[in-house]
Amino acid sequence: MKKPTESYLGFAKKSGNLLAGYNTCVSAMNKGKVKLLIICEDIAENSMEKITCLARANQTKYRIYGHSDVLGPACGSPGRAIFGITDAGFADTIAKAIEQERIETSEEKEVQ
Repeated sequence: MKKPTESYLGFAKKSGNLLAGYNTCVSAMNKGKVKLLIICEDIAENSMEKITCLARANQTKYRIYGHSDVLGPACGSPGRAIFGITDAGFADTIAKAIEQERIETSEEKEVQ
């Protein structure tokens, strides 16, 4: 079963509000178009450092979430590990969904 975040990313892709890939996202961030940056947990440490520094410099919200082997295909972009959301509404919804998943996951760990 797909997680809500994965479904929202699919909707963003279909509506043309999702960018995928390092260079595409960096270019759009520099132009102020990215409202939320999603960085997969399994990217290289150096890439993680560079992209998070760029996001902070451009005052772009970002979340470190998921794995590229799951998110890439869910977004229709296998092999990608960095995604940019260009619509503010989608960005807020996806950020809230990510936070909700984290809360639910931490509650499950506490119960066990």
